[in-house]
Amino acid sequence: MISKNQIKWVRQLEMKKFRQREGLFVAEGPKVVGDLLACGYVPQQLFATPEWKGWNGADGLPGDDSRRFACEEWTEVNDEELRRLSFLQHPQQVLAVFPIPQSRSELQGTRRLSLVLDGVQDPGNLGTIIRMADWFGIDTIYCSPETADAWNPKVVQATMGSIARVNIIYINIAELLGSTTLPVYGTLLDGENIYEQELGDEGFIVMGNEGNGISPSVRPLVTRKLLIPAFSNSTTSRAESLNVAIATAIVCSEFRRRVKK
Repeated sequence: MISKNQIKWVRQLEMKKFRQREGLFVAEGPKVVGDLLACGYVPQQLFATPEWKGWNGADGLPGDDSRRFACEEWTEVNDEELRRLSFLQHPQQVLAVFPIPQSRSELQGTRRLSLVLDGVQDPGNLGTIIRMADWFGIDTIYCSPETADAWNPKVVQATMGSIARVNIIYINIAELLGSTTLPVYGTLLDGENIYEQELGDEGFIVMGNEGNGISPSVRPLVTRKLLIPAFSNSTTSRAESLNVAIATAIVCSEFRRRVKK
């Protein structure tokens, strides 16, 4: 049985100020929670239905021994109780509250590809980009303070568990890029066709805001301007731009297609 205070506590974590104050975030569903557990994240509180096979075997409840984990406190709930806790339209067996991890700052000596997000504000886009970074073997994303909070429940769910494997660092990206000797790639309308450019295996790939692109303060710091060309034959009408998450996937794919990690 869960209390009203427990429900209120979990629901408050939808708001950034409460996540920052408590240092906690919410993850839901067997896939997302399972990936976080597999990566060593320890939930502070866990709510799950009996159907979920992720219980710590030491408590005597059914559970797969290979998925035993540490947990400060867990509560068995029924479907209705889980629905009252959940941020999802269709809750999925388990909801866990985890401590927000400290970023592993790796500004010095970085000799690989990293993503830099300059004001990406849509939680769905951010979550998708984190998931794609995981897929393409990019383990660090630097975010401007204007970028959406990576620990927003919508972002966490959109990553489908990849947030457990990608290091997210919020930082002044103008200072970051202004102090590096590595190539700084960026997609700009005055850039050169990405399919005709030499691409390296280290540096920063900057992706800009959904509506305004790369900000004026960061644009001069881009040393390698790239363009994803349009292939539409129409001269009268076509999409004005690509969704930032789709553009990120195209850029990352082109780097990985030609450059070994």
